[in-house]
Amino acid sequence: MTDSRAKSKFLSVLGILAAGVLTLSMSACAGSSDPADGGDADTSTIVIGADDGTEAHWTILKDKLADEGITLEVRTINDGVQLNQGVQDGELDVNLFQHLIFLSEFNVNNDGTLVPVGATALYPLALYSEEYSSIEDLPDGAKVAVPNNPTNLARALLNLQKAGLLELKDGGNSLSGPEDIVSGAVEVLPVDTNQTVAALKDGSAQAAVVNNTQAQKGGLGDDLIIFKEDLDDPELAPYINAFVVREDQADDPRWAKLVEAYHSPEVEEAVTELNQGNLQFKGDWTAEDLQAELTSLEDQLRATQE
Repeated sequence: MTDSRAKSKFLSVLGILAAGVLTLSMSACAGSSDPADGGDADTSTIVIGADDGTEAHWTILKDKLADEGITLEVRTINDGVQLNQGVQDGELDVNLFQHLIFLSEFNVNNDGTLVPVGATALYPLALYSEEYSSIEDLPDGAKVAVPNNPTNLARALLNLQKAGLLELKDGGNSLSGPEDIVSGAVEVLPVDTNQTVAALKDGSAQAAVVNNTQAQKGGLGDDLIIFKEDLDDPELAPYINAFVVREDQADDPRWAKLVEAYHSPEVEEAVTELNQGNLQFKGDWTAEDLQAELTSLEDQLRATQE
């Protein structure tokens, strides 16, 4: 064999080897589980953020999803903004802790692109008193503690209006604040959500609007409720809690399995027990229903900021 023929054959072999390496490299990239490499993300695991991942229903939910071939990883994060930012940044796949109006405020104020993909339940925001057994017994000028975060503050004021204890400008809405009170038989005392029970117990307030979670933690029984929302009221739609994901992930088929598992009899029973029956499940609300309500809330909030 001449030198020229040997050289040509050698180059041909190199070309074949190079093509093989390139093919293998492309095959490896196509099978990558890292979305940054252009591959598909692992769809066998759902990472969900919650404000308390130790509650009993999470274990039941994990078992339900395991039967569907899905591993559920629950991460506890106590800050609502961090829970939403975690989904926005992709550190979490989904979260469950908030109602629609909280979600609307996050999206509008943080340029968020989060959407609801399934409803869970509506929880009451009740008026409690240890001194008085009915709203009629409250003396004029009685101090009523209310949570001072904007979403629950407006809801508390609407509650007090329905109880006949105050009147809000134009009937009030989900964005109302103390400045919208036009008349009232009680003095509203905004406090940190975690201090609503304390205000009641230390005597700084004669009554308090307390969310269900704080009431449980503070040992407030139903016997101390002097006014309670009607959970069938359509005006409470902004306060329906939902599973939330990033908009570009909304069509992932795993969410339907997650929502279905949540509304199984076993999970609903555990959630009901945890909340002492103070809730109403909203499994009949579709993702489209929730999104329509969210869009309306976002539009209202943007209008107030113009």
